[in-house]
Amino acid sequence: MAYWLFKTEPDTFSIDDLKSAGEQGSFWDGVRNYQARNFLRDQVQLDDRVFIYHSSCKVPAIVGIAKVITAAQPDPYQFDPKSAYFDAKSKPEDPRWFGVTLQYVQHLRPISLASIKANPDIKDLALKKASRLSIMPVSEQEWGLLTQN
Repeated sequence: MAYWLFKTEPDTFSIDDLKSAGEQGSFWDGVRNYQARNFLRDQVQLDDRVFIYHSSCKVPAIVGIAKVITAAQPDPYQFDPKSAYFDAKSKPEDPRWFGVTLQYVQHLRPISLASIKANPDIKDLALKKASRLSIMPVSEQEWGLLTQN
């Protein structure tokens, strides 16, 4: 099992929205960054654990945990001309963009970006290095430190 951090804007899709999706979970769509896509397509696996991180809000923070319940599948919105995520260069036989399905596990007491940056034991977390990446790996040690809060 691996660990990840997925960023989302709570006004668009929040941890509460994921919880409301129930056991069938929710497809994590709209990723349009090649490095994040590569993580989704090549490394995120069934049963991996995911921190849900609310970004672009008053207090950016890790707010919950999800698990991956389906591995990478082509993002269907890339083929829909009416979608904001449409990609005219992507073809069904050779898709560019992928997503996974996440299932809610639990809410966490919010772990703010400020507290993460202030924690000297968390050195290598991409989020701490001001990464704009929407999906990033989390080491087992970092996961343990962050879930102790």
